Amino acid sequence: MPVFNVQLGARSHPVHVGTGLLAGLGQLAAGVGLAGRCAIVTDDTVGALYLAPAEASLRNAGFDPLAIRVAPGEASKSSAGLEQIYERLIEAGLDRSHAVFALGGGVVGDLAGFAAATYLRGVPLVQVPTTLLAQVDSALGGKTAIDHPRGKNLIGAFYQPRLIVADVQTLRSLGEREFREGLAEVIKYGAIMDADLIAHLENSLGPILSREPRALEIIVERSLRHKAFVVERDEQESDLRAILNFGHTVGHALETSAGYGHYLHGEAVAIGMGAASRLSCLYASLAPSAARRLQNLIQAAGLPLDLPAGWLNENFAHALRLDKKRAAGAIRFVLLDRLGHALVRALEFEQVTAALAP
Repeated sequence: MPVFNVQLGARSHPVHVGTGLLAGLGQLAAGVGLAGRCAIVTDDTVGALYLAPAEASLRNAGFDPLAIRVAPGEASKSSAGLEQIYERLIEAGLDRSHAVFALGGGVVGDLAGFAAATYLRGVPLVQVPTTLLAQVDSALGGKTAIDHPRGKNLIGAFYQPRLIVADVQTLRSLGEREFREGLAEVIKYGAIMDADLIAHLENSLGPILSREPRALEIIVERSLRHKAFVVERDEQESDLRAILNFGHTVGHALETSAGYGHYLHGEAVAIGMGAASRLSCLYASLAPSAARRLQNLIQAAGLPLDLPAGWLNENFAHALRLDKKRAAGAIRFVLLDRLGHALVRALEFEQVTAALAP
């Protein structure tokens, strides 16, 4: 039985969270009506660890999987990476009844998801996230994209998966830096809609950082339920879903200006949340004590908090102004008026830079 279902009418789909779920991937996929030929998109790092058990599970359930490997890292989330997947799908003769499985972190999920959304105008997609960042955030919600040299995620589509399978056992193979970056998105959910989650993280960081399975299951499920709540009410980010961008406006600009790969996404979001907490005190009446509490949790999770020296450069300014969340010349910032509650404010570029200047 799924942990829960994302309720989106005809695009509704089950979410499974647990330990050891990869062994049952084939049965779970068959349970949503998938069968036959399929493609597993993964990267070389994840493939070395989890491609074989995923293929075995699918074969045992009657599937005929084709493995498509891409290079690890953000550079693969590009038009060239997308073309590589298209070529393999076309060569293999996959048709609209054949599913694409995204086995990996956020890059693979975004890239394979966009390929599934656009190949033959859409084929079934299964998200099998293997990083904490992907499990708690990017695998759910239907956002798929590739990057453009001028900005992150500028080319994409909303495309819902048929199934999400989050096996927390895969998180044990993550490097420490990669594991901690995922905590940024968990902290985000506490900041924007669940003050009790902030308290839970403060009290349970030990078991979480030790990667105890039950501790991981709790934060993954809780984060995904929060995201599902938002997505069910605003699937295509016309209103409520904008709150999920807390920390991302400055974070994306920092990623772009520093060059993809300099910061992990969660690290950039953590810095962005620190910046947004400062802006929240000025423009949303967030209590300074609440801002400090959030900042302390970010640091306790081993994430960066402060903007780097020289952050306000031409590339950063250009990326911030280009941000896809801008409206009528202003930048739509997600701020907090208290821990657990977010709102959106339109801020001028000068307001942002003046508030964040040292």
